[in-house]
Amino acid sequence: MTIPFADVAAVRRALDGVAAVRDETVEVRDAAAFRGDLLDRLVSTAVFGDKAAQAVSRWLIRTAVPALGAFPASINDLYLAAGQGAYAHATAPAINVRGLTYDVARTIFRAARATDNKIVLFELARSEMGYTWQRPGEYATAVLAAAIKEGHQGPVFIQGDHYQINAKKYAANPEAEVAAVRELTREAIAGGYYNIDIDSSTLVDLALPTIQAQQEKNAHHTAELTAFIRAQEPAGITVSVGGEIGEVGGRNSTVEDLQGFMERYQADLAQRGEAAGRDLTGISKISVQTGTSHGGVVLPDGSIAQVNVDFATLAALSQAAREEYGLGGAVQHGASTLPETAFNRFAEANAIEVHLATAFQNLLFDSPAFPGELKDRIYQYLDERHGDERKPGQTDAQFYYTARKRGFGPFKRELWDLPAETRAALMAELEPRFELVMRRLGVAGSAALVDRIVKRVDVPVPAPEELRTVAAG
Repeated sequence: MTIPFADVAAVRRALDGVAAVRDETVEVRDAAAFRGDLLDRLVSTAVFGDKAAQAVSRWLIRTAVPALGAFPASINDLYLAAGQGAYAHATAPAINVRGLTYDVARTIFRAARATDNKIVLFELARSEMGYTWQRPGEYATAVLAAAIKEGHQGPVFIQGDHYQINAKKYAANPEAEVAAVRELTREAIAGGYYNIDIDSSTLVDLALPTIQAQQEKNAHHTAELTAFIRAQEPAGITVSVGGEIGEVGGRNSTVEDLQGFMERYQADLAQRGEAAGRDLTGISKISVQTGTSHGGVVLPDGSIAQVNVDFATLAALSQAAREEYGLGGAVQHGASTLPETAFNRFAEANAIEVHLATAFQNLLFDSPAFPGELKDRIYQYLDERHGDERKPGQTDAQFYYTARKRGFGPFKRELWDLPAETRAALMAELEPRFELVMRRLGVAGSAALVDRIVKRVDVPVPAPEELRTVAAG
């Protein structure tokens, strides 16, 4: 167990001889010492410390990252380069890290280094924040700390996944629901998220007579939130914004859906640009539905039903997105539970990005190294607190499979405090899987390409008042 620092003064004392705070910057004097036990304690404090020490620890990590060769970045330029033909058949893995975030992110960085890959995104969805108990500032800090720990050099792509407009809440109060997404976007950008996926595909109404009409609300709110993001992004950063035309688990998307959405989206965004007196950069990619569902379809014995992804449709949508609109391509959701042999087909279809979550969660929970006593207590918690979510006829295997993601938040501290050898055993199972996925998705060997296209931008982060108070004292 890594014990958080007791207070801000303890944090400052631990920096002696290792790093010095100079106004709004951190001077790292001993990189090896900073990456050692000090960093582990800073991360623990950033997640579990008291409010003041937490704020200071997050700022120290965020500010030390560029001093040690890494930096939070937007993948926008890389994706637009793909849209212009600079590279092809390389699908970015966007990995949702729901628990043990520091350890899992470190494992992803190791897998990326082993495959000479720098095209990987660390993401968390709006819904996942609730049941994993991770706000953007905490999540970004853990990922950036992992980059420091593993000696990663170059960009770190942190992404807000499915910043979704809830259809029921929207129906009750449209402005309040859109405002909630706006405020989350503001918080995420301030925390170092320079990649945001807007999802208002929940508002697509297939009952309307034309595709443009069906996509109208989706296009309108995607444009509205794009303009908001452009007003929030730091100087020198063009946040990568993603749109979505088909809700995962629904009807498969078509090229006509894409065209109808883009026609309305581009017109709406152009009007907002005219009102603002400047051109507004649009989306860099488009998420589509091609036959998957989040988490897969669970059979009574807990196994996952075979998924038939329409790769031909995915390829057609990606081609249209690139050739007609200059986007990076189409994005596939809900694919992590597919067989390993299927992942090369995303690269063949020229999908620009694929979102992966549940399969890695399954590897953790189903690992022989995962403590059985802890799993039993998580399942008991699910029975007691979420039993009302059990659908009629669901077996225990089906219920626990779909509900166990809700254990990440309430048991977060216990997971982080698992013995080092247990966490190492769990990560040893994840690492080859990450490597395999990266190779099959065609991003192995991409490091030089990324370094050539993605330029470093140092974004100043104001020091927290808690740090100034201690310094003055």
